[in-house]
Parts: sequence; C-alpha cells; structure tokens
Amino acid sequence: MKRSMFVIALSLVVTLSSVAPVVGAQEKESGERSLIQMAILLDTSGSMSGLIQQAKTQLWKIVNQFATTKKNGQLPRLEVALYEYGHDPLPEDKGYMRKIVPLSRDLDRVSEELFALETDGGSEYCGMVIKKATNQLDWSESNEHLKVIFIAGNEPFTQGPVDYAKACKKAISNGVIVNTIHCGSKQDGIKGKWKDGAMLADGSFSCINQDRAVTHVDAPQDEKIAKLNKKLNKTYIPYGGKGEAFKKRQAEQDANAAKKAAAGAHVQRAVTKANAQYVNANWDLVDAVENDKVDLNEVGKTKLPEKMRNMSVKERKAYVEKNARKRAEIEKKIKKLNAERKKYVAKKRREKSESGEKTLGEALSDALLKQAAEKGFEKGGTENE
Repeated sequence: MKRSMFVIALSLVVTLSSVAPVVGAQEKESGERSLIQMAILLDTSGSMSGLIQQAKTQLWKIVNQFATTKKNGQLPRLEVALYEYGHDPLPEDKGYMRKIVPLSRDLDRVSEELFALETDGGSEYCGMVIKKATNQLDWSESNEHLKVIFIAGNEPFTQGPVDYAKACKKAISNGVIVNTIHCGSKQDGIKGKWKDGAMLADGSFSCINQDRAVTHVDAPQDEKIAKLNKKLNKTYIPYGGKGEAFKKRQAEQDANAAKKAAAGAHVQRAVTKANAQYVNANWDLVDAVENDKVDLNEVGKTKLPEKMRNMSVKERKAYVEKNARKRAEIEKKIKKLNAERKKYVAKKRREKSESGEKTLGEALSDALLKQAAEKGFEKGGTENE
C-alpha cells in the first residue's frame, strides 16, 4: 500500500480525489474503480503435479504484472478465484471439483490454498468446472472490467456431463473470457478441443510443458529484497479477532515462497507485498485505517493488539502513522532494488538467449496483458522479470 498521504489521512477526512493525484498513493477502496477478475481452474488429477508446482512458484509473478497497470489513471482492484477439478477424492456428485477461493483480494489465502493442493484422480470435466465458475462467482456486471477464466489441464476438453461449447458460450455471453492452457502438444490440444473452447469464448489458447522447471536468474539484489521483506512484516499491526492468525498466515506464505527460492518465488512475493495489489485491510490496522475500514477514534479496545489497548487516541494514531511511514520507506527501497534487478536479469537472459516451451505463469501473463490492453488498461512498467 502506498502511504505518501497517510499522515494527513489519519487526522483529516480525505476524499479520493485529493489522494489520487499523489504519485505512489494507493487509491481508496471504491465501487467505481476498475476491476480485473481472474478465476484459475487447475486440473489436480494424478498427472498434474508439475502444473501445481508451477502455479505455486509463479503466483506472485503473475500478480506483479498488475503492479503498475492503470485504467483512467487509477490502479484497478485485482481479484483472484481458485478452483480445482479432476480430483477423484472429491465427491462424484460434485463432479470431482470444488471452489477453493471465491473472487478475492486476499492473496495470502490464494497462496495458502495453492500450497495445500494435492494431485490424485483422472476425471477431468472442463465444461462442468467452467459452468460452475461462471455461475458461482461474483462477477462484475460491467463490460468495462476485465473478467477472465484460465483453465489448465491435459485431458480432452470434451469430458464430463456438461457440453464444453455451451459452457464457454454462456461464459462469454456474461462477458467472461475463457482462456485455455493445454498441458501437452499443440496438436493434442487442438484435437482435444482446447483451442475450440477458447475460440468460442474470445479467449487465448496456449500449450505448455507442465513439467518444465521454472528458471530463475540469481541477482545481487535478491538477498537485499529478502531482508527488506522481513522488515516489512514488522510494520503490520494485527487487529480484530483473527488478526494474529492472519499475520501468522502471512509469515507462513513467506515460508512457502522461500521453499521455491530456486525459482525466485520469494523475491516475487516480496515485490508483490510492496505494491498496491497486496491489501490486508481486514486484519492489518495500517491498511484498514488508510482504506477507511477502521476509525481509531471509535475502535473498541478489545479489537486492538494488546500493545495499543491502553494508548490514547492520539498515541494510537501516532503508532499507526509511524508504521505506515516505515512501510512506505521499505516499499520504496524494494521497488528501487527490483528495478535494478530487472535490468540485471534482462541482460543475463539476453546473454544466454533463453527460450523454450511456456510455463503456466508465462501463458497466463501473455494472455492477461493482451486482454487487459483490449479493455483499456495501460501498463506503466512492470514489477517482475
């Protein structure tokens, strides 16, 4: 979250129009803001362990594509939903699938659920899971917003009791684009109707190697970014009944990303946490005050962390303001290091002339950037490699 107006916001009622012009300031929550809504439908059958590993590794890099994307001068809200399908241990009458996360800004929850996924089974009903995602999720009614489904898997698109063609047509009639990612050869993807599904819903058809290892270029800035991420965590102030649990979850997702350090997930997560799409107003007092979710003049003592319960209102504001300033300083440093890092990585990759089959993250990013541009979203640089 961006905090250059935070000191004023703590003591004055500040309108969105007064905050928006400030460079680096995070726009207030508003129903009028543009939306990017993305549902990720992952095949978790027995042969898809590589796909799930790529998803775990590249979640933060995908999110970072939208760190500086704007429409009409405003940063959009990014909401992500997650489904799994083809998992035979799930109930047969539910189609061996489930909605794991509804459309949400809670990126730590998405990460937590991704790392909990396991693969087992082989009944992959693409048409059914697309139908469920279309009908179950709280999609925006506005066609000005970007609404996309990404479905990834390897079996024929035609499996299951729901006609994939009808499901795809229904999705696009609701303004939801369906992008298909076939884990296998292009020829098999076309034969298995993965391309046809995408074409019916104005989407993109891609083929990936789900078992390809995600490459990462070690850069001199990586260690510094990781250290700053630890300092960043200290600026979060948990509040409410679940605040401490959510702060613990934040640390757990840092640890999960660290497990994928060989693929750079820890660096990408730190960059995500320093940009505007990482919002925790539901448990962090700094974000909550900035987004007008909590009034420090009125909040009950029991909702505050123990350290703040005996503080006066003035002391509360000063304490939150202090952490907001620290966070802004750390975010600025992470962004500067990441800009340097991107130049270093680009140079190294040019030297190696890297190329090859796409990964899940690359397929998602390519389609998202193109479709966002078609909806009028403009990219003002990138926060990722």
